[in-house]
Amino acid sequence: MAKGLQNLMKQAQELQKKLERVQEELGDMEVEATAGGGMVKVVANGKQDILSIQIDPEVINPEDKEMLEDLVLAAVNEALRKSRELAAEEMGKVTGGIMPPQFM
Repeated sequence: MAKGLQNLMKQAQELQKKLERVQEELGDMEVEATAGGGMVKVVANGKQDILSIQIDPEVINPEDKEMLEDLVLAAVNEALRKSRELAAEEMGKVTGGIMPPQFM
């Protein structure tokens, strides 16, 4: 194998190790999203796992459960969006932006 190809393979292996480390670290990073003026709060980690959902008792109305469902849905979707954004940013630090986030 040519020396250039060996160097390229070594660089690829090092990049893979760095990406794996970042993926592990993303599990410890958190993002937060709210809906309804903070009445519903969702926390997710950088791996798109929902860690917690907090609902202010004032927003719990058995007569209007659809509103609460909409608030939870909005907060969850925003937390997941922020989590994906965080993951793309952290991975971009390792790859120098050479890999699109969908391939990470």
